[in-house]
Amino acid sequence: MSTRARLGTLLLAALVLAPPAFGAATITIVNGDPAGVGFNDPTVVAPVGGNSGTTLGQQRLIAFQAAADKWGTTLTSTVQINVLATWEALSCTATSAVLGSAGATEVWRNVTGMVTDHWYGKAEADKFAGSDLDANTPDIRARFNVNLGQTGCLTGIFWYLGLDNNHGSNIDLVTVLTHEFAHGLGFQTYTNGSTGAQLGGYPSIWDDFLLDTSTGKTWTAMSATERVASAINTDKLVWTGTNVTTAIPSVLSLGTPQLTVSAPVSVAGTYLVGTASFGPALSSPGVGAEVMPVVDLAGNLGLACNAFSTPNAAGVNGKIALVDRGTCTFTVKAANAQAAGAVGVLVADNAAGSPPAGLGGTDPTITIPTVRITQADGVTLKNAMATRSRLHSGLLANLGVNLSVRAGADASGRALMYTPNPYQSGSSVSHWDTSMFPNQLMEPNINSDLTHEVTPPTDLTFPLLQDIGW
Repeated sequence: MSTRARLGTLLLAALVLAPPAFGAATITIVNGDPAGVGFNDPTVVAPVGGNSGTTLGQQRLIAFQAAADKWGTTLTSTVQINVLATWEALSCTATSAVLGSAGATEVWRNVTGMVTDHWYGKAEADKFAGSDLDANTPDIRARFNVNLGQTGCLTGIFWYLGLDNNHGSNIDLVTVLTHEFAHGLGFQTYTNGSTGAQLGGYPSIWDDFLLDTSTGKTWTAMSATERVASAINTDKLVWTGTNVTTAIPSVLSLGTPQLTVSAPVSVAGTYLVGTASFGPALSSPGVGAEVMPVVDLAGNLGLACNAFSTPNAAGVNGKIALVDRGTCTFTVKAANAQAAGAVGVLVADNAAGSPPAGLGGTDPTITIPTVRITQADGVTLKNAMATRSRLHSGLLANLGVNLSVRAGADASGRALMYTPNPYQSGSSVSHWDTSMFPNQLMEPNINSDLTHEVTPPTDLTFPLLQDIGW
């Protein structure tokens, strides 16, 4: 007997204003907005980027249907998939904003054809059933930020409603919609990553494919305590589905950025790095040199915000400089280290957490590689250099890429999942790792270089949905 569970509180569905897409599956946008709001906004606008709507509401609806049609021509189901959508005032500040969200309204288990005693999202469960298991409930619930770009809500950065991805500095709505609809179609676990608790005591179909390489266990086989630890086990949780693993060589580029320490033995190993948007890209065989810390007088920190003192300059000349995050920009730190003769820069984070984020900024004069490392790794390396001389530390490292491993995969060619520490509710485990390159649709951040594609050789989203039964 099939069983369902409701996810959240639903609004009543309103009139369906968009025609169905005639592809391998039919996905329909159901307008849940009141008069004059969102899809019903009568503000007159000019057509843009292939979007022929002449009101703001029409253009929003056309963009929604474009994303729905992308999935409709990709998936296979004889059952119509309904997306109840509204435009609402979501959380935002002048410099940040919640763009939107979408997810399954219900999950089902023990429908004929599905893996026994596993949760599946409603749209996929309907596919297996060959009929709508709950015709009174839409399959996906979507909410998007109606205030984006207005004063106080990521001020000045608006939704781009064109269909050609020519969004410039604005945010491409079709890309974000395609991402969020994927979550609603099943690109997520229904297991609570912060507590490890399975919904109703049963795993999601997703959990069968999550393998922690530290323990050799899948999430389905773990205890709740083990799942909590696995959700923050950075760089150690992989997806084992055959469709994704087979597609990886055609999608992800060879070359994983890393810091490799060869001496002393006590700290030898590979360290995660966040790459910079400035300076040269990391390469192979990379930059090999001794690492030397920069030490400023105040607080014994190496902020590198000013021209290096004579002792610091002598210490880092011809070496990789280890500096601390804080006070000034990353480009200033790198420029000062370069001026002192450093051949590379490690920026140790000033807050706990992993993986290390990338470094933003622009400075065309910087010609040495710069990366961020975690606060914990910074402490480890500093401790290893505690007994250094003024010119030598004995810590030997290489800053480059490992060409035997694809960006965003492990050494066995399996896709890495997003497992930051600390845990990020709504993002952890249910996204790809941010180390993937080229950037992928289902990373936790929407990158400006994404396309609208969901299949190889561009993207891994559809192969994952195939792995879970689509």
